[in-house]
Amino acid sequence: MKISIFFTVALLGLSQAFAQKKAAAEQRPNIILVMVDDLGYSDIGAYGSEIKTPNIDQLASEGIRFREFYNNSICAPTRASLITGQYPHKAGVGYFNVNLGLPAYQGYLNKESLTFGEVLRNAGYSTLLSGKWHVGNDSIAWPNQRGFDRFYGFINGASNYFDIGKYGKGPAVELVENNKRINLPPDKYLTDEITDHAISFLDEQSKIAKPFFLYLAYNAPHWPLQAPEADIAKYKGRYSIGWDSLRNERIARQKAIGITDPKQALAVRDADVTPWDDVPYDEKLLWERKMEIYAAMVDRVDQNIGKLREKLKALKKDENTLIVFISDNGAQGGYAGASTRRPQRNSGPAGSAGSYVYQDQPWAYVSNTPHSSYKNNMHEGGISAPFIAWFPKQIKAGTIVKGTGHLIDLAPTFYDLAKASYPATSNGIKTNPLPGKSLLPVLTGKADEVDRGGEPIFWERAGNRAVRKGKWKIVSTYPAYKWELYDLETDRGETTDIAASRTDIVNELSADYARWAERTGVVDYEKIKPANPIGIPAARTARRPPTF
Repeated sequence: MKISIFFTVALLGLSQAFAQKKAAAEQRPNIILVMVDDLGYSDIGAYGSEIKTPNIDQLASEGIRFREFYNNSICAPTRASLITGQYPHKAGVGYFNVNLGLPAYQGYLNKESLTFGEVLRNAGYSTLLSGKWHVGNDSIAWPNQRGFDRFYGFINGASNYFDIGKYGKGPAVELVENNKRINLPPDKYLTDEITDHAISFLDEQSKIAKPFFLYLAYNAPHWPLQAPEADIAKYKGRYSIGWDSLRNERIARQKAIGITDPKQALAVRDADVTPWDDVPYDEKLLWERKMEIYAAMVDRVDQNIGKLREKLKALKKDENTLIVFISDNGAQGGYAGASTRRPQRNSGPAGSAGSYVYQDQPWAYVSNTPHSSYKNNMHEGGISAPFIAWFPKQIKAGTIVKGTGHLIDLAPTFYDLAKASYPATSNGIKTNPLPGKSLLPVLTGKADEVDRGGEPIFWERAGNRAVRKGKWKIVSTYPAYKWELYDLETDRGETTDIAASRTDIVNELSADYARWAERTGVVDYEKIKPANPIGIPAARTARRPPTF
């Protein structure tokens, strides 16, 4: 009898311990990371835009916004940092998703840099990804092989949104679902399909007693500009005021919101953008159409985020879910994509299946308001993006802070929340330590910006370089090796280069850069430059007519 009682008590104890452990695991938050593609700093309502983004704006009004949040200026290096928490060279994607023959430039994620799929899955999370991958084309480097339980989307850097529609036909949209190649169904729109598959993953996951991590990686509003005609029609005539007036409107909203400091110097007018009043009338109509399509693409993303939030609510998981919204880089400058590649031929009207329209520099100049320059450049317009985080349990509604966060900070933040340990070794391989800092002190109101203990933030891509340390930023644009210096406390528009008068600061930050480059594997771009560089703008002209 005594033995029976002993075992009964022991079993009850074990059962209670297991129940407590399970309850603790269930209290860990779900995490949704939303990344959009080529969206400029001012392209959502919460950052000053006229584009209708009520669902994203609600996340902002009920959560936190950073005035300063940095990416790596172009698709693949940004994703490498985001997914691993490493600087892109350390993860193996220092240039792009092409192999330049060195470990830091191999073009796919190395095994020393663990993905947030791998770390969070090992911590007991379901790991889900829907959308764009772009950090390794070979199947050994696909999402399901790098820690994700479920994947739907495309592997490379760009995709059409339709393959066939009412007015035109394009090449088949090639997708992958859980390692199986598939095509986009006729008359489907890729942004919708990315969301619908994410929702189906959440439905499946709701039957499992685990928290989830969902990485929702939209390719909108990346080229080619394609959108449902009903969404385009919402913006008909809105852009007849032109890019000069629209930029002024956005700056005024940003100041009113508090995203832009009225005391800050703003970027000067882009000399490569023709004044709207000087554009011939027939060309104006074509330019307007481009921005109408672009706005429609952003609008459609917002609609889908609304649909996702409705599903969260229906599953009763909304109250314990962190949602983060970011963009991979600034809007793309140049004309016809700033590329030396041969333009593809349109087989349908602008916005439809088979059209290959770009936003082009004049509208990108508006998208990056109030910053200077564009995607692939290390001035603020290339590396600055919106940052919104929503988690009512821990984040005070309506908060706007300086922040000064970077992509490398997101993995430590998620691991903090998930109570996930980042291992020193994995499968017998020594892992790269995480260089970022958890954003939780900023998200929870304990700090206004990330405390890096004096450590700068660094950038290098295709010879373009930058260092941010406190209020100081040095930046250099390839092929020049000369450093510019800006005081971002008063001049985030980077209007006044003070390098000549503050050589002490330039020397300090350039020495920091040299040490970082050596330990990170950065190589002088001239030594590894490919024959056909990716993302390097073609020679600029004062104005080019739009191509349709």
